[in-house]
Amino acid sequence: MATNLISVIDDDGSIRRTTTFLIESFGFRAAGFESAEDFLQSGILPDTSCLIVDVQMPGMSGLQLQSELAAANCHIPIIFITAFDDTAARERAMKAGAVAFLSKPFNDEELLQTIRLALRGKTEVTKSLISVVDDDESILRTTTFLIESFGLRAAAFKSADDFLKSHLLAGTSCLIVDIRMPGMNGLELQRQLAAADCHIPIIFVTAYNDKASRDRAMRAGAVAFLSKPFKDEQLLQTVRSALRADDSRTKPGG
Repeated sequence: MATNLISVIDDDGSIRRTTTFLIESFGFRAAGFESAEDFLQSGILPDTSCLIVDVQMPGMSGLQLQSELAAANCHIPIIFITAFDDTAARERAMKAGAVAFLSKPFNDEELLQTIRLALRGKTEVTKSLISVVDDDESILRTTTFLIESFGLRAAAFKSADDFLKSHLLAGTSCLIVDIRMPGMNGLELQRQLAAADCHIPIIFVTAYNDKASRDRAMRAGAVAFLSKPFKDEQLLQTVRSALRADDSRTKPGG
């Protein structure tokens, strides 16, 4: 464990110091940099096992650094950290292969688990993209954050139409969708996907205990029908079940 070097890039000196100290308390080596340019010029790139980088910085941003590393065929696992809840930036980072997108302030255990995931490399779990569709922005934010804390990639959409127009449909391994939404509702989305012979595992979430909707969803092949608010562990277990279903679906003969 002690041989792994974690490089931290953040223009906020306080965040940089506390994060590097925290990483060292986990037993890893840590190096701190004030900018992406400083990191690239340091010569430490080949030794870095995982990169923790702020999204918004003067000069080269975290997303620009991610793009530059990818263009150089350098695939260091990247954990983004940010004080700003920017859905577009989150989606761009995760689509480009980031391990996680953490909101400041994050807790010690959350960072440790995310680093461990990054160091394990490209596992099937890391590749999985969970798309969340809910018109409630608060639920959307907390659910995507929770999914990413599990080490999965997440993409958020305010409507079924936004999801269908996003071009992320083919890359989605599991869909978490609200039942009642303006425009196309969750059940209509399920029916439209089935009509297109698209069988992504679907987890429905709802604040309404509607037995008829539940029965209809489950008969049509939904993985689960969860009532809001749901517990973290409940969602994790349900997502894992959905990913097993997706794995079976995508295997030859599955």
